[in-house]
Amino acid sequence: MLRQKSLLVSLVVLIDRLPWPPEPTQRPRGRPKTYSDRLMVKALVIMIIRRLYTAYALLTFLEQDDAVATQLRPVLTEHGRFPTRRTWERRLAALPPHLPGLIGCVGRHLVSVFKPWAYHGHAAAVDSTPLKTSGGVWHKKHKDTGEIPHTSIDTEAGWSKSGWHGWWYGWKLHLAVSVGAVWIPLAAELTPANTADNEVAPRLVASLPAEVRYVLGDTAYNAPEVRQLCEQSDRALVATRRGTYPHHDDGVEVRRLFHKLRSQAIEPFNGLFKNVFEWRTQMPVKGLRRSQLLALGAIVIYQLVLLSQHEHHLPLGKGIKPLLRAA
Repeated sequence: MLRQKSLLVSLVVLIDRLPWPPEPTQRPRGRPKTYSDRLMVKALVIMIIRRLYTAYALLTFLEQDDAVATQLRPVLTEHGRFPTRRTWERRLAALPPHLPGLIGCVGRHLVSVFKPWAYHGHAAAVDSTPLKTSGGVWHKKHKDTGEIPHTSIDTEAGWSKSGWHGWWYGWKLHLAVSVGAVWIPLAAELTPANTADNEVAPRLVASLPAEVRYVLGDTAYNAPEVRQLCEQSDRALVATRRGTYPHHDDGVEVRRLFHKLRSQAIEPFNGLFKNVFEWRTQMPVKGLRRSQLLALGAIVIYQLVLLSQHEHHLPLGKGIKPLLRAA
């Protein structure tokens, strides 16, 4: 028997102290929730860290004669009740739309706690990074005709291409990260890969902490709607300009400096994030909702670990992968 809480249990318990997005003023139709979204996020954290990608796998793990599972089961109980397998499945499937709001809320909280811009300019970097689906690839010639040659094909995913990654079939993880000594995820969404970056950017910008004064992006974010939203919130959008290089306008040297700062924040974070959760090759599940559940849930876990490191006076953002491996 463990004499103290395991790391996994500590992270799950820490969820009780996270700030939470406000409930909608008008209650949605249907039966009132018996269990809170906070309880569902606790289960999601356990599933991702222990690589349990179904409700059945989660419940099988909790039924084991294991000290960690014994500590976790009471944590997943509310009002003296433990959800059934069907309840876990239904509520986890409905959770992804609520995760971007939670990520933004926790990101703003971490900024207020860490004060990452005390010695740096108040900037956030935005970008998207590819995540391949675990399902089969739906080739364009088949997709155009609606033909599905194999049942393994993930029909909800999309195609996209970047200068660095080339073509891929799957998803885009859209992220906003603080620029400074510590990389804090501030906003996130997951979409099919064929979704344009500037289409999602306004939602990322809207979730940023009020302290952010500069939004740094590449050419994809240099769009009128993104620039207008930044101006309305008293922020400056600094994005790469289209056209033949080298540029010779008055602001080129300033943009070059900001672009370097951006590349030192968002690009390393994208690589670090996929390395921590070992998703460089592909996601472990198929389908948009399930992929959103894991990818956005992993962002919440990263935020949780940062908060835990801060409370234990550990270097922020260091050793996250071995830490989660030991949980």
